[in-house]
Amino acid sequence: MSTAINNPSTEQYWQALREVMDPEFPISVVDMGLIRKIETKGSTVEVTMTYTSTGCACMTWIESDITERLLQEKNIDEVSIHVVWDPPWTVHDMTEEGRNKMKHWGVSS
Repeated sequence: MSTAINNPSTEQYWQALREVMDPEFPISVVDMGLIRKIETKGSTVEVTMTYTSTGCACMTWIESDITERLLQEKNIDEVSIHVVWDPPWTVHDMTEEGRNKMKHWGVSS
């Protein structure tokens, strides 16, 4: 399955996760490039994601926020989150909007 955000079967979930903010910066987990793939299997949404580092102190909060938000979607009863580390996250994983927000906050070049 493609990781494209514009996949019609998962578009609503990508949009929903734009409401979930990284706790350290006011940037969505989608624009941060943390979400690698979203798939649906019946009433379950499966999210494959990564983090900016293996030592991210906010992992539990981010996963909780993702689950809470997706469970608000119609016909979704379960959220399964799979964390992957390969390939490692880089700033190139961010959307253009995410990079622009980081520049605004003086974090990215």
